Amino acid sequence: MNTNQDDSPRSNRRAEAYLAPETLSQLSPFEMRARMIVEGVRSGLHQSPHQGMAVEFDQHRGYVPGDDLRHLDWKVFGRSDRLTIKQYQQETNLDVLLMVDSSASMRFGTNPIKKGWGKTDASERTGRWTKFDHAVATSVALSWLSLQQSDRVGLFMFSDGIDGMVDRSSGQGQWRRIVSKLNSRPVDHGTDLIKTTDQVLGRVSNRSIFVLITDFLVDKEHIQSTLARFRHQRQDVLCLQILDDQEINFRFKGMESFRGLEIDKRLKVDPRTIRNEYLQSLKHHIDLISSTCSQFGFDHLVMNSHESVGPSLGRLLARRSVWLKRHRAG
Repeated sequence: MNTNQDDSPRSNRRAEAYLAPETLSQLSPFEMRARMIVEGVRSGLHQSPHQGMAVEFDQHRGYVPGDDLRHLDWKVFGRSDRLTIKQYQQETNLDVLLMVDSSASMRFGTNPIKKGWGKTDASERTGRWTKFDHAVATSVALSWLSLQQSDRVGLFMFSDGIDGMVDRSSGQGQWRRIVSKLNSRPVDHGTDLIKTTDQVLGRVSNRSIFVLITDFLVDKEHIQSTLARFRHQRQDVLCLQILDDQEINFRFKGMESFRGLEIDKRLKVDPRTIRNEYLQSLKHHIDLISSTCSQFGFDHLVMNSHESVGPSLGRLLARRSVWLKRHRAG
């Protein structure tokens, strides 16, 4: 599979069309920090499990002949007459791996497209800003933020398996490569989270931050099994659940014909007669995802595709920052 070549003329769209200036300003105060210690490749922001003489002080140990004398702690020597070496927790770069759902259910959208904004396969087919378009905008924002930290960013697009990839890189052109790949793929087929996760984890040997961007409209057993696989591999996961405003609030009026995007079924119904039951079922499903994420130590965020990306991601990153500071202090 050629992972980085552009697949169609759509790949020529400007990457900037997916990232509003206000989103940049809303995200600029934040960092993508790993909850778990990660294995890095260069000096950077994130703690590594490997001891070294690097950025952040960790502990003392006794001097052994051959140690670098530059790391002797002379203050301790003055107090105790003992030679000790300062040890540091090596700070490293992080791999941020975006997993973007490109299955047919992500084509749903009821929001008009903003003038000047890039279109995807999904919005070209529907004439609306779809959940997939919102996933693209979210991916671009997180890519930009991670690349500002010199972290490596990679992409997996999936439906019933991996549909497309962009290899991990921290290079200047990575942002545009990710946008090109997201632009160039059809949004179609069913969803198989378990198969996709097995395929992705089979390609990743180091511990990373995975950003799973999907509507999570699959059976709860598949969600639990998927997240358990990430936990078993000791990975850090952000679960971003993108739903259209109509899916969240169900404000349909009058008789509607609902058509399955991943199954060939149609249902004509008066939405007002099922609204309360639908909203209760959706709340139960979202609560289950949230509690499963909490159980495994992962983050969960519901994103309304009618709302701006920046404030939602800002709240999530602020919450992670508070958690990290609290646990580091403890």
